[in-house]
Amino acid sequence: MPPSATSNLGYTPPDGGWGWAVVFGSFISIGFSYAFPKSLTIYYKEIQEYFSVSYSEIAWVSSIMLAAMYAGGPVSSILVNRYGSRPVVMIGGLMVGAGMIISSFGATIIHLYMCVGVIGGFGLAFNLQPSLTIIGTYFQVKRPMANGLAMAGSPVFLFTLAPLNQFLFDNFGWRGSFLILGGFVLNCCVAGSLMRPIRGKGPVKAVTSPNGANNKDEDCHSQTITTVSRKKKAGCTDRVNAFIDLSLFKHRGYLIYLVGNVVMFFGFFAPVVFLAPYAKHLQIDEYSAAFLLSIFALVDMFARPLTGVIANTKWVRPRIQYFFSFSVAYNGVCHLLCPLASGYMGLVMYAVFFGVAFGMVCALLFEVLMDLVGAQRFSSAVGLATIVECAPVLLGPPISGALVDIFMDYKYMYYACGVMMLVPGIFLFVMNFYNYRWLEQEEKLRKKDVVERDAEEKLKDDDDDSTNEDKTEPV
Repeated sequence: MPPSATSNLGYTPPDGGWGWAVVFGSFISIGFSYAFPKSLTIYYKEIQEYFSVSYSEIAWVSSIMLAAMYAGGPVSSILVNRYGSRPVVMIGGLMVGAGMIISSFGATIIHLYMCVGVIGGFGLAFNLQPSLTIIGTYFQVKRPMANGLAMAGSPVFLFTLAPLNQFLFDNFGWRGSFLILGGFVLNCCVAGSLMRPIRGKGPVKAVTSPNGANNKDEDCHSQTITTVSRKKKAGCTDRVNAFIDLSLFKHRGYLIYLVGNVVMFFGFFAPVVFLAPYAKHLQIDEYSAAFLLSIFALVDMFARPLTGVIANTKWVRPRIQYFFSFSVAYNGVCHLLCPLASGYMGLVMYAVFFGVAFGMVCALLFEVLMDLVGAQRFSSAVGLATIVECAPVLLGPPISGALVDIFMDYKYMYYACGVMMLVPGIFLFVMNFYNYRWLEQEEKLRKKDVVERDAEEKLKDDDDDSTNEDKTEPV
């Protein structure tokens, strides 16, 4: 197994200390980013009646918010590369808060599209991506564990915001609730203030990574490649790459990751969205159907940090790409078996296994990307990935809903989502296997070239020495 990508940070990450405060700030920021759009659905019925719009029209609020959050990834990457994570997260918190406060005075549904959807969505993009990036600057050896803890913010906040929103709705209506939530989400600014930029001091220490690689040697090699590539840059490409690293589209491992994720996201969110409606379709009462989501969220809450701990072990860390491939395929198997579950207890078992599978993917989703490209290029990598993944995230649930409308049954939707998860899981496993083999072959060729070049230089030096000796002999 070849080593993971070098951090190339110019220092040895502390793997603790203030880094745990950064993880806590990321926990808050990521929690708001993923849970906030889902938690707003509780207000849809009243907003729908207030503006006299259809359910599909009001549903676009969360869809636009999620799409804007993913589409804002490259902009967020550029700002993080230029100014660092702390100011970007704080600006993002201000944008979401302002969007929610202004939307509480909205007069039309278009007003909500712009304020909650566009402004709030871009604010969430400024919260999400910098929070993921800064963890890689503080952690190296314990990074999977740190990422797992930070990603646990999503189910925890979803579990918390659901009853909070119901309380606000019952007491203040949707306008008052949006005003209060606008102030509540300003806590992202507090989370951003914890993300103190780290300052590397002194030379890089020779630290052995969990894969057995010497990071100092990797950094020196990476810096040499970077120096050579900079000499070759010219014109427009040079100016673009100064903001975001487009050369990632030539990175074989990154392209494998993107292809797998694009297919995966078509079937990733729909099973969560349709879990409660599917239970009602099977004549299960509304309270029990809603409780399935609570079970799912509770299991997901514990699965993410536990996955991070497992991924950080010496047995799994060197094979983390395979662990991610397994978790994606495991999701697909769960969905394929879901229609076979009989009765309410069968759906409870599905919710438990699905919660574990969903938490595993979410905990590893960005860790494996950082493992591929390294912390130095991660900001650009996640920004480019989110813009590519924007389309499947936006279209996945509507396409799944169309399958339900066509067949008048949910099982075909679950079969389709299962295939959409199982196929990329197998694809990622196979392609990562071959990618690792290609990397090993390339590394052997590189070492062979170095040995041959050193031998040629030594032979040349010996010839020069013998020539000099002949010239110095007395006549």
